[in-house]
Amino acid sequence: MCGIVGYTGDRIAEYVLIDGLKRLEYRGYDSAGIALIVDSRIQVFKKKGKIRELERELRPLNLRATTGIGHTRWATHGSPTDLNAHPHLSCDGRIALVHNGIIENYQELKRELAELGHTFRSETDSEVVVHLIEEELKREKVFKRAFLNALSRLKGSFALAVITTQEPTKIFVARKDSPLVIGLGEEENFVASDVPAFLAYTDRAIFLNDFEAAVIDRSSVEVFTFNGEPVKKEAVKIPWSLAQAEKGGYKHFMLKEINEQPRAIADTISGNLQWFESGKVEGIEPEEVERITVVACGTSYHAGLIGKFLFENLAKIPTEVDYASEFRYRDPIVKNRDLVISITQSGETADTLAAMRLAKERGAKVLTICNVIGSTATREADTVIYTYAGPEISVASTKAFTTQLTVLLLLALCFGRRRGKLGQREFDSLFKELMSIPSKAEAFLNREKEEERVKEIALKLYRAKNALYLGRHVNYPIALEGALKLKEISYIHAEGYPAGEMKHGPIALIDETVPAVFLATKSPVYEKVLSNIEEVKARKGRVVAVVNPGDSAVSKLADFKIEVPETHPLLSPVLNVIPLQLLAYYIADFLGYDVDQPRNLAKSVTVE
Repeated sequence: MCGIVGYTGDRIAEYVLIDGLKRLEYRGYDSAGIALIVDSRIQVFKKKGKIRELERELRPLNLRATTGIGHTRWATHGSPTDLNAHPHLSCDGRIALVHNGIIENYQELKRELAELGHTFRSETDSEVVVHLIEEELKREKVFKRAFLNALSRLKGSFALAVITTQEPTKIFVARKDSPLVIGLGEEENFVASDVPAFLAYTDRAIFLNDFEAAVIDRSSVEVFTFNGEPVKKEAVKIPWSLAQAEKGGYKHFMLKEINEQPRAIADTISGNLQWFESGKVEGIEPEEVERITVVACGTSYHAGLIGKFLFENLAKIPTEVDYASEFRYRDPIVKNRDLVISITQSGETADTLAAMRLAKERGAKVLTICNVIGSTATREADTVIYTYAGPEISVASTKAFTTQLTVLLLLALCFGRRRGKLGQREFDSLFKELMSIPSKAEAFLNREKEEERVKEIALKLYRAKNALYLGRHVNYPIALEGALKLKEISYIHAEGYPAGEMKHGPIALIDETVPAVFLATKSPVYEKVLSNIEEVKARKGRVVAVVNPGDSAVSKLADFKIEVPETHPLLSPVLNVIPLQLLAYYIADFLGYDVDQPRNLAKSVTVE
């Protein structure tokens, strides 16, 4: 959840840290702080609120430090206050620490350390770690050893970055169940929770695994296990550009990322053509798969629901979809001929990683669909298929979702052909249509009148307190996703339902104040959706309908319509979700909310 950044080199550390924290603000924005080594002393600056508040306070100080650490917080233990903000200092002021994760045994450690005379200034679980290192240093004079001794006492999840006046050019880092990546520069090095923090300076990185630590100096990086055994790590070249991680003239990252979807979908197709054309997914024999289970969270879960339709329709493989947060708690039946597909944008979602590990323990093959090269999920899966969305900065996911759908379509087509369940003519037709999706998405996004129509609808609806999103068959999950987008960024209560379930309860909510958004593009269930719209109109409900050009029946009933290009019904979710993303965006923008950083949310959920 929280964002960590660290720097050691010849640059002014304050500027590097603040720049890095701004790029990590999607991970948390309750408070922020930095610690710098200045004239053999540690100076800490931290403040409740956004990073710009901290930057304003630092600007007149003209600090010239070249080593430091920083943190942007998503509060878990302790409310957002100046005192609870990171970094935390040891009693003697010679050690500073930032932490992402949860220390589960912090109360036990805090009582022990308080009895030894340590004074705590915050309510956080994180502060105990810096005092624990300080205590270990009384017995072990070498800082690295004291650091490792402290790690051995910790239970829970953590990514840590620590500086000390004892070794003023070094940063000590460690990870367990929380992401941490080291950026490799020329006579300078970086550490961060995520690559965008240092992408302006280097595209070479080392990804730490669980139970690995490192000492980072300006000209060297030493990686070792928590037992002190050296670990050889290969550097990875990051394929993202800095421009991809910046707004590029758009008002918000979310709007930029919505508009990047045609390119992202095209890149995801071309980036996976080699295995798709060969019909071979590394380590997976589709003919031997008896059942698929998809595990995911949030938006990725909705992609998984669509995957169920695709695998069952095109490959005739029974498919289940589980919330990753529930999968391991229901004692799932997993067999060695099962394929478990994890879907995760970041590759660091704690619940998804836990589900993957359980599946592997029980003998299943695990395939992960992920956007981030070198992330934990990609290292732990049996095989990986990457999306090529590029960095997604806005907390509300858009292009990650449509590229996940693209991969699922490629997989289902591949599996269907390999298993003999999909004829060559149908396969060719669907693949040809998939290849046309980027241009159709671009055509929709480039039609100024359609965007203006979405804006007009948003202006009419943004004062609503509740909304219903309704779809059938493969577009039911798109109703869920549309409702989630609206909830995430506008804080309007919205629910997604299969349209056929409306009469089983939700129809009681319908009146002239509750808009109902229907996915009503051409499909085998078009007539059924039309009947559901009639039911809403009979109760004076306002209807927003996503339709194909030339539609007349739905358009006569709908109060507002949005036209998307026509495609094969199984591919329609990729196009149909785009106007719902835009609708949520403009409603939130009209309400004056921070679209990219909605309250209480963080981009990567790295704690359970």
